[in-house]
Amino acid sequence: MQPVAGSWEEWKSQLAEAVQLGKAMHMSPEQIAERAEQVGDFLAKRIDPQNPEQRVLKELWEAADDEEQRTIASVLIKLVSGSKVH
Repeated sequence: MQPVAGSWEEWKSQLAEAVQLGKAMHMSPEQIAERAEQVGDFLAKRIDPQNPEQRVLKELWEAADDEEQRTIASVLIKLVSGSKVH
């Protein structure tokens, strides 16, 4: 496992690589989102945020219920996949 990136842009880049790997492994969007939730739980519980953006994300994650965490994970996947909703 790679260490968690220090900057927000590096972190988003790592997440984008993980999403691309999931797609290359023919994982469904739901499966990718489930893995993102698992990673979010791990990071929120065990990793100290390295920048203000990660700290906000951790606080949001910890305040959210399961459904809201699924939504956060899905939005982060969209963010790093280049999908924009206007």
